[in-house]
Amino acid sequence: MIRVLIADDHTMFVDGIESILIQEQQIKVIAKCFDGKSVFDILKTKEIDVILLDINLPEMNGIEVAKKLTKDFPKIKILALSMFNEESYVTEILRNGALGYILKNTGRTELIKAIETVYSGETYFSKDVTETIMGSLMKKTTVKKSASFLVPKISRREKEVLILIVKEHTTQEIADMLFISLKTVESHRSSLISKLNVRNTAGLVRAAIEHRLLD
Repeated sequence: MIRVLIADDHTMFVDGIESILIQEQQIKVIAKCFDGKSVFDILKTKEIDVILLDINLPEMNGIEVAKKLTKDFPKIKILALSMFNEESYVTEILRNGALGYILKNTGRTELIKAIETVYSGETYFSKDVTETIMGSLMKKTTVKKSASFLVPKISRREKEVLILIVKEHTTQEIADMLFISLKTVESHRSSLISKLNVRNTAGLVRAAIEHRLLD
């Protein structure tokens, strides 16, 4: 059972999401709230696995909520919801711990898939959001790098794995596409996490965006 909290300031939207999820046996809406601060009041008494988090919340915006959640409740998975498909929103919420980012016009099937995916610890992005991320990665602009920080060198194979991670392929899919074992994929993932000094798959996506590792 995936226990879900919906945090969004539009009552009709929240009710619509709840009406979709109530039909799913493996997902249960435990609570809903309409501002950022209320998220933490709920977490004092409720056990939550996944938070559907709007970015534009009153009292405390979604990015601030995500930052605090990552620090105080690291086991909770964050799936961002937004009307805006903009690089700045996507990168900022990823930087602060979200595993996924979907647009509010997403359908029922994709919503369920997104919740299940982030619950399993993988990243999930709406198709349009993925295109925004990839477009950002492929821009040939000069990035100023601090003299005190050098981006670690990654191998050709690690780069191939990273590209497929950014494109949201599962570990099994990556293994099949590259004709390598699951253990080898996990080894490359662990190596990337170590080299890029991040904690999880969302961190890898963020690092790829920030440092243009796929150019």
